[in-house]
Amino acid sequence: MFESFGNLWRIADIRKRILITLGMLAVFRFGSHIPVPGVNTAVLSTYFAQMGGSVLGLFDMFVGGNLSRATVFALGIMPYISSSIILQILGASIPFYQKLAKEGEEGRRKMTQHTRYLTVLIGTIQASALAIFLQNLTVGNTPVLPFSGFLVKFSIIVTMVAGTIFLMWLGELITENGIGNGISLIIMMGILARIPQQMIQFWRMLHSGALSWTFAFIFAVFAILIVAAVVLITQGQRRIPIQYAKRVKGRKVYGGQSTHLPLNVNAAGVIPIIFAQSALMFLPSFAGFFKGKMWADWLINIFSPSSFLYNALYVVLIIVFAYVYTAIVINPQELAGNLRKYGGFIPGIRPGRQTADYVDKVISRITLPGAAFFAFIAVLPSILMVKFNLPFYFGGTSIIIIVGVALDTVRQLESQLLMRHYEGFMKKGRIRGRRR
Repeated sequence: MFESFGNLWRIADIRKRILITLGMLAVFRFGSHIPVPGVNTAVLSTYFAQMGGSVLGLFDMFVGGNLSRATVFALGIMPYISSSIILQILGASIPFYQKLAKEGEEGRRKMTQHTRYLTVLIGTIQASALAIFLQNLTVGNTPVLPFSGFLVKFSIIVTMVAGTIFLMWLGELITENGIGNGISLIIMMGILARIPQQMIQFWRMLHSGALSWTFAFIFAVFAILIVAAVVLITQGQRRIPIQYAKRVKGRKVYGGQSTHLPLNVNAAGVIPIIFAQSALMFLPSFAGFFKGKMWADWLINIFSPSSFLYNALYVVLIIVFAYVYTAIVINPQELAGNLRKYGGFIPGIRPGRQTADYVDKVISRITLPGAAFFAFIAVLPSILMVKFNLPFYFGGTSIIIIVGVALDTVRQLESQLLMRHYEGFMKKGRIRGRRR
């Protein structure tokens, strides 16, 4: 593996892509320390330190701490993620977007353009809500916005939306000129940036006696097992055997080989968790604008991330959204039609309707354990913080994103090495051939 990492730097094209990616991520980290105008960041940080387990605390974790510092990237890349998911759902349900999805490169270009427009709209709505929230927020007797007014709120909205647009552009640059997965790498970098601070806090609690060394050892073993389980489920597949019939065209014989149809245990990935978080954050976020009123405080309390109702609804919504999104991205009728078109069939299953029903049955069975496991990982931070007083979030969306993005990035780098006749990260023997 270490030799493979060395080979990455010997290939000029890959070395250039890695350096571009690192440079873009450095720009992202630099922007994460530039505050928006008019906000007292010290007072805001105090508020988030007191309300770390709130819904806003969860959102702040997802955007890499930019919200608690009120930086230009306070919204993160979340508006773009939300708009991409919405357009993806529309592409499976609205005839206009279904037609665009089948138009090739031109259709993808239009879909990307609509995604950007929707990103600006969602970002503007979220930034406006945050500006109102910051204007009404006081810690003790100190306001977060010392100077309030239309111009201050307008500057905050424009700055945050511009930051989201800049991150969207940065992610596309990494995807096109870097090692790929630009948006995912930005999200992962924001999550990883908080880990050193959390480790320092954990170390101080160990030395002060707030946490025991026995607990630290047990937690370390538990963390390794959880990460290994996430890797296993993320990589897990149900492989359906496929047989292709022989076809004779002229003097050539085509087909006749056996292959398989890979179906991921969790085809929806982290998207059901994002959907569930967005649905559960809506009511308490809305109630936060009316804090102090009885009904608003009641909503905030019952939808606290540490409450039983919140976590129960969280698990149910993740499983429901996993089935819904899997049904969108995997169409058994289309799979069966493509197999029939190219002479493929599942041994023992008739082509056509029976093949589609069989694939749908398999997907329904393997989705449940994958969704249930990811639901457990999603509520794991609340369990650890409430029951064991863990001083930071462990598990949840952050672990799934880090593992998924890391595995995908390694696969892309490995494919680049194999294309140039180098051994990959997971290969034991060197691939023979001429090095380019």
